[in-house]
Amino acid sequence: MRKYTIILEPDEEEGGYMVIVPALPGCITQGETISEGIECAREAITGYIKSLEAAGERIPAETEWPQAITITNDTAA
Repeated sequence: MRKYTIILEPDEEEGGYMVIVPALPGCITQGETISEGIECAREAITGYIKSLEAAGERIPAETEWPQAITITNDTAA
């Protein structure tokens, strides 16, 4: 069983969420809700891995997990 971090970013223009899998370059999907985004990510990851297997390529393992940190930037000029 492999574990992958997903990043859900609100899509202000289209609505819903863009979902990125940092450990799998180009593995991006979307969902109207967080739950749908998570399910779409599972499907995208499965398809991505099957594609790599079919091509005989190495399947990336996530060894370091992305971190999200909120910082304050006071840019009073």
